[in-house]
Amino acid sequence: MTGPARRIGALLLTAGLFVAACSGSGSPAASSGTGGGSGAAGCVSGSITAAGSTALQPLVDKAAKDYTAKCSGAQIQVQGGGSGTGLTQVSQGAVQIGNSDVTAESKLPSPDAQALVDHVVTKQGWIMVVSPDVTGITSLTSAQATDIWTAKVTNWKDVGGPDEPIVLVLRPESSGTRSTFKKIVLGGAQEASGQALTEDSNGAVVTAVKATPGSTSVIGFAYDQQNKGQVTGLQLDGVEATVDNMANGKYKLSADGHMYTKGQPDGLVKAFIDYMLSPEVQQTTIPALFYAPVQG
Repeated sequence: MTGPARRIGALLLTAGLFVAACSGSGSPAASSGTGGGSGAAGCVSGSITAAGSTALQPLVDKAAKDYTAKCSGAQIQVQGGGSGTGLTQVSQGAVQIGNSDVTAESKLPSPDAQALVDHVVTKQGWIMVVSPDVTGITSLTSAQATDIWTAKVTNWKDVGGPDEPIVLVLRPESSGTRSTFKKIVLGGAQEASGQALTEDSNGAVVTAVKATPGSTSVIGFAYDQQNKGQVTGLQLDGVEATVDNMANGKYKLSADGHMYTKGQPDGLVKAFIDYMLSPEVQQTTIPALFYAPVQG
């Protein structure tokens, strides 16, 4: 076979392997393949579910849509439910990926946590927000926030705002957002529950804060950006809640974004996590959605 003929044959073989990998079907563990779209680790067919953190959900959902758009044989469902729920579900085998704002060790018994493998895919931040009627406040110190959330302060006028009762919009105990805020800002103090609402996701929190006079809560950066002008974001200890300040350590209300698997991943699960760590997601998708990359 001549040189040009050999080159054409090699190209046809490569194309055939790519089509087979992207158009096949099968279980997440059994399916495998290479080739794939820009930045993707490879197209792998199958169907998987990732569930858990609603703070991470906008990022994981966008990456899942982009991956499946490139790889028609793949189906990736992304659900919320909170970090604790995601960790429990992946530990029980109900889903293939548990998205979490916190470590598995902080939510699961030791044997269950040790069976999971941690994949840190991003750095994320949260911001304290208040309803539009709470005027005159642009920043709270950690001490002021603690006084508010433990009900030592129950009226906005005591921290420079209007004469109006404070309404807390809490998250359930399973929430990674709640755990992170409690640990970093409140120093572990228990939140008050008297004048409070409870919502089960970042999106529901935004809706509640917009609609409830005198209310306050904590949401992920992505949700804050989506709702500019609908709720009022506050500085924390005089530091603006920006991706740059989070990335350089000046803004403290932040944490790693985890994707947990039960054991080492393979098939579509591995391919999707590899895609989350690819230049396409780390350098383009993550900054566009107001997260920070963990890969250069």
